[in-house]
Amino acid sequence: MIEVSIIGGSGYAGGELLRLLLLHPEIKVKQVTSRKFAERAVFLVHPNLRRITDLKFTDPQKMEPCDLLVIAIPNTKSMGMMEGFMKLAPKIIDLGADFRIHSQKDFEMWYKMDHEKPALLNQFVYGLPEIHREKIKKTNFVACPGCEATVSILTLYPLVKEGLINLAKIIIDAKMGSSQAGLQPTSSSHHAERSGVVRSYKPSGHRHTVEIQQELNFGKQPQIMISATAIEMVRGLLVTVHTEVCEEISEKDIWKAYRKYYGQEPFIKIIKERQGNYRYPEPKILVGTNYCDIGFELDKENNRLVLIGAIDNLMKGTAGSALQCINLMFGWKESLGLEFPGLHPV
Repeated sequence: MIEVSIIGGSGYAGGELLRLLLLHPEIKVKQVTSRKFAERAVFLVHPNLRRITDLKFTDPQKMEPCDLLVIAIPNTKSMGMMEGFMKLAPKIIDLGADFRIHSQKDFEMWYKMDHEKPALLNQFVYGLPEIHREKIKKTNFVACPGCEATVSILTLYPLVKEGLINLAKIIIDAKMGSSQAGLQPTSSSHHAERSGVVRSYKPSGHRHTVEIQQELNFGKQPQIMISATAIEMVRGLLVTVHTEVCEEISEKDIWKAYRKYYGQEPFIKIIKERQGNYRYPEPKILVGTNYCDIGFELDKENNRLVLIGAIDNLMKGTAGSALQCINLMFGWKESLGLEFPGLHPV
């Protein structure tokens, strides 16, 4: 059994990971930090954990060494503290954006700030197990992907890898639940402003663009264009990806590509049914699960391929993938603690 601590455990991502870790048979949660809630019971912030744990939040200044440290603090906050974190644990998983981008230049262009520890960038493996499983097994440092990047990369990866789609124009329409914005309230998340919206909040220039381009660059960088829309949903993320096929292909060719790369993947399902309400991926039925559902529709008349991907942004988009990486780093069954199949109806 290993001891795991969480830096920044009062947010949605930290709380979701805590829920998973508390029930994991090979893990003991040692400490969970929060400046605001130090010395208060974690279930006061995460009421779903009432009677599951008697842990109290720890002040970050009182952290003790552990076997693995998970960092769940806002983007750009961990890089300046990373060397200190590395003294606390031999293995680290960062849920933020600070070490996802391999190129210092790209990070600084997209995040509009200098990277404080560029020498550490190449020490972190991009934490998407379906693509970097063997690297994750061998590394001590993982940078988990952004939630929108996770579902977009997984949806596109086999088709880009097989050269089936035109890399010159890939348009991603992403619809986001409110938990994607995090715990800290803003004027736009106020109920009177958020309720009932279909709000286009980032028609272009989404930061996850650089992650997707990085992970789908196999000698030629794809041109990724993202439009992000906030909708009235707490958990969940749906991407509809509009692409052009490179040559005349059939649905069989698309199935073949997905099966080649994902046929043995424990958390990816290809969803394309001929009947029923859930003929294509739907984030609602993925709430609380670590699955990524992928579907597609081939429009032969217009030489177009529409791809559809869905995840729970707090699970496969954050905490679930983090635990998947932990299982790989310590040589356990990859699906350990992540087997929950979801609920219906919800």
